[in-house]
Amino acid sequence: MTDDAEGTPVDSVGAEHLDRAALDRQIAALTGEIQQVPSAVSAIKVDGVRSYAKVRAGDRVDLAARPVTVSRFAVLSRTDHRLPTEAGRDLPVVDLDVEVTCSAGTYIRALARDLGTALGTGGHLTSLRRIRSGNFGVDRARTLEQLEEEFTVLGIDDLARQEFPAIDLDDRRAAWVRNGRRLPDLQLTALTALFAPDGSFLALYRPANGDAVPEAVFAA
Repeated sequence: MTDDAEGTPVDSVGAEHLDRAALDRQIAALTGEIQQVPSAVSAIKVDGVRSYAKVRAGDRVDLAARPVTVSRFAVLSRTDHRLPTEAGRDLPVVDLDVEVTCSAGTYIRALARDLGTALGTGGHLTSLRRIRSGNFGVDRARTLEQLEEEFTVLGIDDLARQEFPAIDLDDRRAAWVRNGRRLPDLQLTALTALFAPDGSFLALYRPANGDAVPEAVFAA
């Protein structure tokens, strides 16, 4: 099964019994730090081969659960309708429009699958739209036509300040960073962007035993 609308149905169960209380309860169970089994039709490698390739070749793939974090799982709207089946009966169906905020590695298809399973109806993903990745939202996206009119690029200096904690250095320490030297007694709590006095981005440093050491240097 693909866990989305492109797959072949293996069973059908009506959702006429699905009430909001049950829905809220099971969504809450899928929110927070959870263990999730990825969809078998995914890019995860199994014995050096993509899982989806194994499935398409007819192999059975059983992936292990992995920890993911779903910090928000909200129902935006619900539509109830009836779907004709090959058996000649109309099947009660519930479509949910949801918004999810999650950690990297979370499979939204698997969320839909697991929610349907928990509710006893079965469930699958019908469409997916990513509206944000990290600090980059769809509101900052540009169409090809817009880029033809004005092609703008976010500079690495601005990007580094946006994505990481930032520290501006004096000339002495900036020279050390350009050479990739350890910075004694520079207290960092996370991967940090370091900048020269003129505001140019130099490197990413990480904490190490009370000092700061280079993770990646971008300036010579």
